[in-house]
This record gives sequence, C-alpha cells and structure tokens, in this order.
Amino acid sequence: MRDRQSAKNADRKREMLSTIRAGTPVGLLASADGSPVGWCSIAPRDSLRKLSPRQDDDERDVWSVVCFFVRRRYRRAGIASALLDAAVEHAFAEGAQIVEAYPVDPDSPSYRFMGFCSMYSARGFREVGMAGSRRHVMRLSRAD
Repeated sequence: MRDRQSAKNADRKREMLSTIRAGTPVGLLASADGSPVGWCSIAPRDSLRKLSPRQDDDERDVWSVVCFFVRRRYRRAGIASALLDAAVEHAFAEGAQIVEAYPVDPDSPSYRFMGFCSMYSARGFREVGMAGSRRHVMRLSRAD
C-alpha cells in the first residue's frame, strides 16, 4: 500500500512540475523574513480537474482559488486574506474575467483548506451555488 501511495505522490509531483514548466500558473506564496509562510492556489479553471458537477466547461477566462495553506504560527494574522487579495489581483491582471472559489462554512467538518465564505463575501464574491454538500461556489466578476 505504501508503494502505491508513493507512486501517486510521485505522479502528482511530476504532473505539477510539468504544469509549472509549461508556464501554467499554479499559485502564490506569502513570505515573512524571507521564508515561505503561506500558499494560495490560483490558476485558470480549465487547468484543474472539474471542481463542481454543475461547472460549465464552455466558460472561458475563469480562474479558481482552490487551496490555502498558512503555517500554524502565522494563522489568524490575515495571511489568507492577503493571499486572496493578491490572487484576485493576479488573476485579473492575467486576463481572468471571473475568479471562482469553493469555500466552506466555519462549522464544516472538512475542506477547511479552501477558506471560509465570509473571507470571500468581504471581498465582494457572490454565492452562485454549491459544489457538493459542503462547498459553496462563490464568484467575483471583473465587472463587479
């Protein structure tokens, strides 16, 4: 079983490196004192696996925020919010017309790494549906 898991991880790493080498954006880092302290995955939605059963694959210029990580000692210091602001700015600068995210409610038993709805609402994102039973689909349009 361990070998299968290692192979899966190795395959994922190879796929990520291939994506980066192809010039496809994958995310942003936050740093403090020269060390990485946080990460936000932001990329064109069509470069990711399908994120919602209701996703319209004909839409173009949609970018997705799918993951946050902040080192424990830096949590609750506004790093995730700063990363989200930078991710939105980056996506729009790169031609996105819509930034989409899949946050959860604070009491959700899982998927907390996608952020909470309130962080997105505070930045003008609007809920447009659900992706499964826990993840909200929230969007911010360049026109907003």
